[in-house]
Amino acid sequence: MNDQAKNWLNRINETWNKWTQAKWAKGLRITSGVLWNLALLFVIVIITSIVFVGSVGAGYFASLVDQEPLRKEEEMRSSIFSYEETSEVYFANNVYLGKLRTDLQRNETKLSSVSPYVLDAVYATEDEYFNVHEGIVPKAIFRGLMQDVTNSDSQTGGSTLTQQLIKNQILTNEVSYERKAKEILLALRLEKFMSKEEILEAYLNIIPYGRNASGANIAGIETAAEGIFNVAAKDLTLPQAAFIAGIPQAPFAHTPFTSKGVLKDEAGLKPGIDRMLTVLYRMKETGYITEAEYDAAVAYDITQDFKKPEPLPQERYPFLTFELERQAKIIISEMLAEKDNIDPSRLADEENLQQKYEILADRAMRTNGYRIYSTIDKNMYDAHQKVKDEFKNYGPTLRKKRTNPDTGEVEEVDAPVQVGSVLMENSTGRILSFIGGRDYKLEAQNHATFAYRQNGSTMKPLLVYAPAIEYGVIGAGSPVVDVAFEDYIDGSGEPYNPGNFNREQELGIIPARQALASSQNLAALRLYDQILEKRPATFLEKLQFSRLSEQDYTNISTSIGGMFRGVTVQENTNAYATLANGGQFIESYMIEKIEDADGNIIFQHQSEATPVYSPQTSYIVTDMLRDVLSEGTGTRANGELKFQSDFAAKTGTTNDAHDVWFMGYNPSITLGVWLGYDQPTNLNLANGTYLQPGTRVNLLWARIMNSSYDVNPELVDPNVEFKAPKGVVSKSFCSISGLAPSDGCSKAGLVTSDLFNGNTYVSQKVDDSFISSSYVMINGKRFRSLPSTPSEFVVEGGVGVNEDFINRMFGRIKGDPSKLFPQNSGFANRVVSEDTFEADGASPNGVTASLSGSSLSWSNSGSNDVVGYRVFQRSGSSNVKLASVLEASGNQFSVSGPGEYFVVAVDITGKQSASSNIVKIDAPKPEPTPTPTPNPTQPTKPPAPPSGPKPPPPSEPKPPTDEPGNPPGDGGTPPEPPVEPPVEPPAEDE
Repeated sequence: MNDQAKNWLNRINETWNKWTQAKWAKGLRITSGVLWNLALLFVIVIITSIVFVGSVGAGYFASLVDQEPLRKEEEMRSSIFSYEETSEVYFANNVYLGKLRTDLQRNETKLSSVSPYVLDAVYATEDEYFNVHEGIVPKAIFRGLMQDVTNSDSQTGGSTLTQQLIKNQILTNEVSYERKAKEILLALRLEKFMSKEEILEAYLNIIPYGRNASGANIAGIETAAEGIFNVAAKDLTLPQAAFIAGIPQAPFAHTPFTSKGVLKDEAGLKPGIDRMLTVLYRMKETGYITEAEYDAAVAYDITQDFKKPEPLPQERYPFLTFELERQAKIIISEMLAEKDNIDPSRLADEENLQQKYEILADRAMRTNGYRIYSTIDKNMYDAHQKVKDEFKNYGPTLRKKRTNPDTGEVEEVDAPVQVGSVLMENSTGRILSFIGGRDYKLEAQNHATFAYRQNGSTMKPLLVYAPAIEYGVIGAGSPVVDVAFEDYIDGSGEPYNPGNFNREQELGIIPARQALASSQNLAALRLYDQILEKRPATFLEKLQFSRLSEQDYTNISTSIGGMFRGVTVQENTNAYATLANGGQFIESYMIEKIEDADGNIIFQHQSEATPVYSPQTSYIVTDMLRDVLSEGTGTRANGELKFQSDFAAKTGTTNDAHDVWFMGYNPSITLGVWLGYDQPTNLNLANGTYLQPGTRVNLLWARIMNSSYDVNPELVDPNVEFKAPKGVVSKSFCSISGLAPSDGCSKAGLVTSDLFNGNTYVSQKVDDSFISSSYVMINGKRFRSLPSTPSEFVVEGGVGVNEDFINRMFGRIKGDPSKLFPQNSGFANRVVSEDTFEADGASPNGVTASLSGSSLSWSNSGSNDVVGYRVFQRSGSSNVKLASVLEASGNQFSVSGPGEYFVVAVDITGKQSASSNIVKIDAPKPEPTPTPTPNPTQPTKPPAPPSGPKPPPPSEPKPPTDEPGNPPGDGGTPPEPPVEPPVEPPAEDE
């Protein structure tokens, strides 16, 4: 075999030698050598050019990224995952409300929660080689570069998903080679740190998708799916996925909604639908869908899937959305401050610090994707808004001028009566519902949580009666003084002359229970003055009235709601819920918890109880406030309720009816309601149409309460009642002094009993107020009679009170002692105030008499010390006293028969006035006697004279004397004809 091989090789060599020795072969060898050298030279030139261009390109690339720092993995990851996410708010029980205001809405989602159709559509249209490249696709970059250099009309782009993520999260959208070079470098680096799944998930969460059905800008696949098709990202169908995947190429051209949340017309929808068809075609060409799936998707009418346009939550629930946002911002700002080792309480006192953390909190709420869960019951909130909108008795709508914030022009707008209400659960402090105002577009201020107004008489239980009971000063039925002030100077050195709602009304000594039920201002002011030195306004601190001033601790007007800066409806409602809670203050709240974007709870409200009043005091005040509904100022509301529960309540009206309140509670819930104009104005305008302001707020409170009952009867009408705790005792006392009953008090029938706080009320000494007394009435007031007072005008056998009693009851605020037991008082017929009238010493002025039929009447005497009048009939030479009429009984007497009558006035010293004019009732004329027809045959006889004694000649009446008890007509010279005194008009009441 070896020999044969050698022979074969030798023959080949011989043949080659023959060819190469031939002439033609020699020419071919020279030509091929030249060609080879030329080819070699060309290759060398090409390689040299490529190396040169590459070196230049590499140098240029290096120069472009020279200033780009080497980013660490942690830094790049942080930047990639720092995309903004919109915070959401919820009603109670996890009922979704909506998203908070933001320039861009976005909800984060996981890759596992995205439809596979979306992933395939993104691969097919955005990055076909995503799963195999290492961050960039060189041929795509060169293609894009050549298109850019040649200014080609066809711009296919060269960015992978990784590059787009870098551009959106680390770099900018700047169009430059420098940015592109950095993008390439960082994309290559990012692929070393992050998996393909992480990159794709981040991309789907950051990419913009135009607008949603509310017109808000949106980003992220989850937000797009919900905002455009009202489905979750995992439930997107093939046509829906293709439509959404096509939006990022031109977000605002392809989105189906306008900036106002309106679905575009056919022409406006066409670009987005055409792009969807392109995405579907690429999915088919790349093998992600079959021909049949493609045909079905292309034939599908995508417009039927678009979400119906809907308003943003701040448009549907403006007061609620903005209030939740405000309160959440406060919570988050305190959390951020605490994170920086700053005491959150400093934020309330340091304005600059507060502003700083409010800005940080606002920024966090716009970007961190919090889930804010509120306590607001959606059904109850909706029911309350319905009542508010349908109520017809607010009062007239006024007009006011304001500056338009957009145009700067002054314009006239409606200024209606506003409303604020808060319904809260007593035991937890949860605010279940509120009414913020009539119309957010007219007035954005929340009148439930942020409008500070004086709370009128609703302050009385909180600041007067509860503290007085707590201090052991009074019990529920203890006597209080409802008498006007005399010569009182307030803390500013100015006279202070308050009055009751009816300024002419002074009820005298009345039970505290009655004074509270009928809301007597004078009684509350006087009682408050008795305890003022104990600084009862500290109770308001514990109730967290946030705007207390130093004046509120010292001015007695605070007791009837005259706070310097006022309170909110929320604060006032929280205070009344404290009474319902047995004196334990549980702060009201509206934010239940806050979660971060990952579902971690970063805030959870914790309710804490702080003692304010004792359980005994709270129950006694509650028992007193039950009377407001049964017989006081809340009867109208009680009559309107559709259910019966153990309610206690208090109304309130401020000066000139600028504000009216109704606060009512039972063992479960408390509802506070306020009405008033934003610019304080008298609510009594047009009462004939809208009812009295107090009646209006009664009606509105009842209707809101009824609507609450319709939503949740078990909560609103619990099957429990307020129970008296141990320590509430019933004690007997003298009803006019509050002291322990004496024999005199018992004999006068003035012993009563009521509830006391047995832990604080100390048994008082035995009553020593009584003396025997007789009195007279002058101008509606009672005064002690004088020794010279005619007995006929004296009321004998009354029970009087001594001067010590008067001084004790009035305290340092003086008043008219005769008003302690006025005629309309329950004590009127049994007790007389010890008060002496200072007579002027002159005879009283006379009066003018008149007759109407048999009714004799006369004018008032012009003197102010008249105790009564004497009525006389003139009879011949004497005058007969017919009657003595008390001054308080009215100037009238019924006479009988014909005659002449006159009247004299008698003063407290017994002096008499001159006689009034004579009034006369004529005797009836006798019937004429028929005259017989004369008989001409008989002579006519004269009539016989009348039988009986001959009447004496008429004489003038004698003047009355000034001696007490000596009636006129007892002798003396005849009086001069009476001169009618001028009649003075009665003095007007102030």
